[in-house]
Amino acid sequence: MPSSALTIPFAKHLGIEILPAGVGTAHLRATVLDVHTNSFGTAHGGYLNALADTALEIASNSYDVPAVALTTSMQYHKATSIGEALEITARETHRGRSTATYHIEIVSGSNLIATFTGTVFRKQPRAQKA
Repeated sequence: MPSSALTIPFAKHLGIEILPAGVGTAHLRATVLDVHTNSFGTAHGGYLNALADTALEIASNSYDVPAVALTTSMQYHKATSIGEALEITARETHRGRSTATYHIEIVSGSNLIATFTGTVFRKQPRAQKA
C-alpha cells in the first residue's frame, strides 16, 4: 500500500506529516510541540519512539503483505527542543518471506537525534484447500 494511501489516526493525532516514499521506505516530518516534551523541556522519548514506529509501520506495509512489529530498539543521541522540525526516514535492510527489518533515523537539520531498528512479521495469505 503506498504511504500516501495510509490513514493512521495516531500519526494524525501527533501531527506527523507522511511524505511520499518508495516501496520499503518511509519519509515523515514532525515538529516538537510543548505537549511532546518531558520534564526537562526536550522531546519525550516516547514521542520519538512513536515517530520511528510510525515510519516502521509505513515502510513495512508498503507491500501487498500486512506487517506488524515483532521487536524494536531505539537509541537516543541528542536532545531536541520545542519548535524543532524533525525528519524521519526509514529504509529496509532485510526482507524475507516472513520477517523484514528496517533502520529508521530521526534528524533535526544536521543533528542525528535518534536511531531505531524494527523487525516485523509479514503475514502471508493462507493457502487455499482444494
